[in-house]
Amino acid sequence: MKTNEVNWKEQDHWGLKEFVLLMLLEFVFVIGCIKFVVWPLYSQWLDNDLYSGTLMGLTIAVVLILGVYFIALRLKKLSWSEVGIRAFSKSDWKVIFILTIVLMVGATIVMVLTSFIGNTYENSKTEALQENATLFNVLIAFIVAAIISPIYEEIFYRGFLYRWLRTRISIVGAILLSSLIFTVIHIPTYNVMPVNFLSGIIFALAYERTGSIWPSVIIHGLTNGIMVFLTVAG
Repeated sequence: MKTNEVNWKEQDHWGLKEFVLLMLLEFVFVIGCIKFVVWPLYSQWLDNDLYSGTLMGLTIAVVLILGVYFIALRLKKLSWSEVGIRAFSKSDWKVIFILTIVLMVGATIVMVLTSFIGNTYENSKTEALQENATLFNVLIAFIVAAIISPIYEEIFYRGFLYRWLRTRISIVGAILLSSLIFTVIHIPTYNVMPVNFLSGIIFALAYERTGSIWPSVIIHGLTNGIMVFLTVAG
């Protein structure tokens, strides 16, 4: 058994203060300010949903990573390994492969089922990419969706949030609650929220199984990257 596998599930160095501050950062500043105030300004400035969405994603990434660093790590003199940035074993590639397949199949089923109530995978960013699918635009969309978003989201939602919940409530409760929060923060892209909830479960399972966020980053990046190419192909 891995040395750090037990420790991160049994204890952490944080209290209620760190949890509340980071949730306020997410729900008040990121959702309330960046998504509903700054993003419209970006859209007006750039006049392109893909570019404004990309810039918004980069802004959120910087805010949340700095939030984790200053609130959860620096004040307590902790390393990034406390939020899951640690090596994983070669045998965990099997977990990555299986969970990636499960997520892709599950996401397809969810989208098909929700299509009966009028749901669609398209949103303003996918439409903007389809309308102007240049190599540059596809590259931007891929880098943000398959690299930047998976890294900062897994650090925040699995490395900190899931771990904080995991050491205080049951594993099922931690998986479901962290996945629910992960889903809510994707407002206002309501159409993909059912898939986001499923994704949150899969990513949490990957972290639970491996003790590292890198497997969930890889799964997250693979599925997002595939969706970018499917959007262009569609």
